[in-house]
Amino acid sequence: MAVRIDKWLWSTRFYKTRSLAKKHVENGKVKIAEQKVKPSRVVNIGDTILIRKGEISWNIEVICLIEKRVAAKIAVECYQETPESIKAREDAITVNKMTYSTAPRPPKHPDKKSRRELIKVKKGGF
Repeated sequence: MAVRIDKWLWSTRFYKTRSLAKKHVENGKVKIAEQKVKPSRVVNIGDTILIRKGEISWNIEVICLIEKRVAAKIAVECYQETPESIKAREDAITVNKMTYSTAPRPPKHPDKKSRRELIKVKKGGF
């Protein structure tokens, strides 16, 4: 069985849509064996795939091939993530949480009057 990389990434739930998976493959955010590939590239069992989404990355090995989107529990069984990748991904998530947890937030949503004042400030009129 031959499965395209964009279809495999979509079916294993790394991307929400197949077109999004295709776009990321074209932009070089998905690599097979450290090489940039096209969306039509066929995935084989045993291939190592590097997937980057923002600051988070996965380094996985393909265990089985699927063409159709399946439940998340089944999709996880189709690949195996390296221990280094798991640790690096968890560290990146922790750093992101720490960064955004210290950002100041308003105590409540602005009401109509406050929104108008904010718009005036943004447009430059005081």
